[in-house]
Amino acid sequence: MSVDVLALARARLGFQTLRVGQEDAVRGVVGGRDVLAVLATGTGKTAIYQLAGLALGGVTVVVSPLVALQRDQLRALRPAGVEVAELNATDHAGRRAARDLLTNDRPGFVLLSPEQLTHPDVLELLAASRPTLVAVDEAHLVSEWGEDFRPDYLRLAAAVRAMGRPPVLALTATAAPPVRKEIVHRLEMNDPAVVVGGFDRPNLNLAVFTFADDDTKNRRLLSHVRSSRGPGIVYVGTHRHAEDLAHELNTAGVAAQAYHAGLPAKQRREVQDTFLDGECRVVVATIAFGMGIDKPDIRWVSHAEAPSSVDAYYQEIGRAGRDGEPADIELFFRHADLGLNRFFASGGVTDDDLLAVATAIREHRPKDIAALVGASGLGTARVERALGRLTDARVVAVGHQFHLARGVDVDRAVAAASAVEHDRREVARSRVEMMAAYAEYGGCRREWLLSYFGERYDGPCGNCDNDLAGRTAAPPEDQPFPVGSRVVHRAFGPGLVEHYDGTTMTVLFDRVGYKELRTAFMVHNQLLQAEVAP
Repeated sequence: MSVDVLALARARLGFQTLRVGQEDAVRGVVGGRDVLAVLATGTGKTAIYQLAGLALGGVTVVVSPLVALQRDQLRALRPAGVEVAELNATDHAGRRAARDLLTNDRPGFVLLSPEQLTHPDVLELLAASRPTLVAVDEAHLVSEWGEDFRPDYLRLAAAVRAMGRPPVLALTATAAPPVRKEIVHRLEMNDPAVVVGGFDRPNLNLAVFTFADDDTKNRRLLSHVRSSRGPGIVYVGTHRHAEDLAHELNTAGVAAQAYHAGLPAKQRREVQDTFLDGECRVVVATIAFGMGIDKPDIRWVSHAEAPSSVDAYYQEIGRAGRDGEPADIELFFRHADLGLNRFFASGGVTDDDLLAVATAIREHRPKDIAALVGASGLGTARVERALGRLTDARVVAVGHQFHLARGVDVDRAVAAASAVEHDRREVARSRVEMMAAYAEYGGCRREWLLSYFGERYDGPCGNCDNDLAGRTAAPPEDQPFPVGSRVVHRAFGPGLVEHYDGTTMTVLFDRVGYKELRTAFMVHNQLLQAEVAP
């Protein structure tokens, strides 16, 4: 099927140009392929599924995690002259419209949350409609490498199979290679076209301030926020810190509010609304804040502590400067703060949890997480993590019910999932160390960040603290394995060369995550070899 994507965008959506990655992703879908589109915040990911759905005709099912996001998408689609309906638990008129569209075989878009896939009647309705495309928005939520893992996303692969296996379009703003790998795995995407681009945000001024003690860091952060101009966000690590810093800022005459998952839903909505309306200049937030926030004039984003991964960091700073105007990005870094992230990275799922969940699945075949919690006797968070490992190991299937895969007993399920958990801990620890590597990096920060996400960029950018201070060194000439090439290590197995820094090189290994290696030592002892294509 051939389609003029730009002409379609102009005629139906009023676009005059397309952004990086949009046309490639749409062409992949129209050509019948699964597509994973990894494009930065503000680069028009929504337009990709809109254009692909318009080109294909038929019904496009859009899985979107937030009602607020669905409402924005509804407003964007209606001017295109296409039917669009929302299938969620609270909008009864929307549900009727969605059911009418699905049962009468008319082209259009149906938006729903992943939680709706837990209802058999919804799945049966979707299966009968035989949609031409399933678009998964915020696809990183299917991955536990993100900060906002949603276990209901685990049902998506089974739902897609029930719908007759139409092409799957997964869209996300933040997905380094480990996240991409997990998205493809959990959505059971078939040899997808992976479109990566648009990560470069040249209007963001990147800086890191390093401190030896907590008091000095906090005083500098408070002073910085007080003197900043325009609306901004401070990300902090705990609910208590959010409350305390917001109180200090208000005492200092700055209109600030705290936002975290411990607040009632009504209060969180009020904070978000006052920030969007300009009544609140500063939000002091945990990771709970940000998704679905479409405020183009955020002039700065600061982090009081380093997040647990570069993925989380880049997603959070991506909320600044979406209008294209300059925005300041500051990380207030203290190496000791990483201790808590390292502690969490070293934890995870125990074999006892895996045994309890696998046994509950074998004996009860529960229909949802709540039933699995009751049958296993574990808390919700422990059940969700164990279920993630069991599904990653492909020993538990998720459909109308959870059940062990054919030919798999409980002991085998636990052993397979335990091996997956071991590798995940290695990768999790490496991701924390990569956050430290970014903070302590002496070269061009934009070059470092873009290479982390697999996008080649040759610095200096002239818009980060290191470049502006003249600290950026020339890239090392000794690069025995090109950046972006595949290599094999004797112990760590296959991996991807990320970048070089002085005498070291960083490799992302498929099994154990990121490792910083001494380049000359690797070459001299023949510990690293170029991977031979099969």
